[in-house]
Amino acid sequence: MTKILTIDVGTGTQDIYLYNSRVDMENGFKMVIPSPTMMVFREITRATQRGEAVALSGVTMGGGPSHWAARDHAQAGYPLYATPDAARTFDDDLEVVKESGITILSEDELSRLPDSVRRFQLRDFDFGAVARAFAQFGVSLGDLDAAAVAVFDHGAAPPGYSDRQFRFDYLAERLGEGAVDGQLSPLSQLAFRRGEIPREMTRLAAVEQSAGDVDSPLVVMDTAPAAVLGALQDAAVRAPSRVLIANVGNFHTLAFRMGDDQIEGVFEHHTGLLDVEKLDQLLISLAQGTLTHEQVFEDHGHGALLYHPQPYPLGKGDFDLAVTGPRRMMMEGSRLRTYYPAPFGDMMLVGCFGLLAAVGDVLPRLRDEVHGSLREGRGSGTPPWEV
Repeated sequence: MTKILTIDVGTGTQDIYLYNSRVDMENGFKMVIPSPTMMVFREITRATQRGEAVALSGVTMGGGPSHWAARDHAQAGYPLYATPDAARTFDDDLEVVKESGITILSEDELSRLPDSVRRFQLRDFDFGAVARAFAQFGVSLGDLDAAAVAVFDHGAAPPGYSDRQFRFDYLAERLGEGAVDGQLSPLSQLAFRRGEIPREMTRLAAVEQSAGDVDSPLVVMDTAPAAVLGALQDAAVRAPSRVLIANVGNFHTLAFRMGDDQIEGVFEHHTGLLDVEKLDQLLISLAQGTLTHEQVFEDHGHGALLYHPQPYPLGKGDFDLAVTGPRRMMMEGSRLRTYYPAPFGDMMLVGCFGLLAAVGDVLPRLRDEVHGSLREGRGSGTPPWEV
């Protein structure tokens, strides 16, 4: 029996799937619970309402809601302290963090603050909490063969270098290296085993740092490529040799043009700057092969790359575009014929299934079993009540 824990950490939720090779994919145990940044947001907001001082320690994690709550707390005039690693959740430049009203302290200085200060530990991955949640239902995570976690990572850009350009340079460099094994998904170039994470990917590295209590091999990956790889596990998306896939996330939209299991083109933009008409035009340009990096970057997106000049034919096949992500409903009024993947009957776990595919790609000893499960959807036939 092979057991793999997968956790896709988003802005609103963290989606958890426990793969077990003995059961059919649809019978795997799963949870959809509040994201770590939402949990921190709620805790800081409560402290603000009570007028309490707050101290943040731990590692760099996802911002968004947690950042908004920290900013509002400081602007309300209440003390907020943070260690350097925790403070980088809000900005890589600690001087910018200080200017927002947050006081940077060392771990020793933080430990000497009065007991009345509310303390919160920042991290995207809390294996102990997940294990305890499963244990409440009689499921042990003590015998995992692997764990995989996806988070969105901008990376730490050098001073004076555009965060958007840095993020896209990183994507271009990784994706340009092609498939892992000639036959495996090039999207897995954005998945890393423990000890192999690029040093500039600080949020991925923070996940690794938080995983000290995980004895099994660990794989970390960027969320958007994980979602696209997961969408490819839907039989309807996997069937055509060429496909256009978009992950419309809460903050970022990433779209790939795939052909013969290789990347033909990609762009990334900020979801908040898009509406259905603009996203339609970007996707049509990606399909036609006319989209340029400058077109996206100058509109305050990250950029675009085209590797294959031959246009992707819209208007043929069963659909033009496969759409996933928490804001996928933006495409309901699209000019394109859209399809919403739900591999193994669960749209919310698309990223988890992408993580599982990546585990099969980067951990060779699990490859055949994992890829077989994803391809067939079948386990070894064990009823779930006997697992």
